[in-house]
Amino acid sequence: MRGLFLSSLFLASGLSNLATAAPVVPRPAYDPPDNATSETAILSGGCFWGVQGVYEHVKGVGRAVSGYTGGKASTAHYEAVSTGTTGQAESVKITFDPRVISYGQILQIYFTVVTNPTELDYQGPDHGTQYRGEIWAETPTQKEIATRYIAQLTAAHSFSNPIVTRVDKAMPFYQAETYHQDFMIRHPDNPYIAYNDIPKVEALRARFPNLYRTKPVTVLKSQTP
Repeated sequence: MRGLFLSSLFLASGLSNLATAAPVVPRPAYDPPDNATSETAILSGGCFWGVQGVYEHVKGVGRAVSGYTGGKASTAHYEAVSTGTTGQAESVKITFDPRVISYGQILQIYFTVVTNPTELDYQGPDHGTQYRGEIWAETPTQKEIATRYIAQLTAAHSFSNPIVTRVDKAMPFYQAETYHQDFMIRHPDNPYIAYNDIPKVEALRARFPNLYRTKPVTVLKSQTP
């Protein structure tokens, strides 16, 4: 559980933020145009606080919701998911306009600043299957884009270690508790957020300036970032 690591974050020598250290990976070679007005993507890549926080700052994203996927509805709550025994993964469901940002670009941001795809069943200080990297394809086209993209990055040796991010058919997504939503925006001074997640947003701004927006979208309507 992430809370167990807060007291040691600034003492650990091996926890430099991999999102800011990794190079920008190339855009997917296979990324067919989509003329729809709205599409969704479900991604797991470590603690959903940071994943949500990044995509809330991406142009073309209308909503990014923290939640759980991979397990049953009865286990879709934080206490159960935190045991790592439910099959659930902390996930974010991203609703976006493919006329502004493509599914392939959503994945390019994912592999560049959101997650380290070489870490199996953990991300940085967070360990357990609930923090695994997984792309939940909602359509055959999404599956093909993601599968081909991982093969492309592997062939290009974009990462020094093998990519272990999974691509699976989407399962039901369950929205997480209200206190998890917009967590990065509401708690920017939280030590975990400051150390692990704020650098990801800074990397998004530096590496994808044409896709970055200063004012994020939020789930909680009363939120005024």
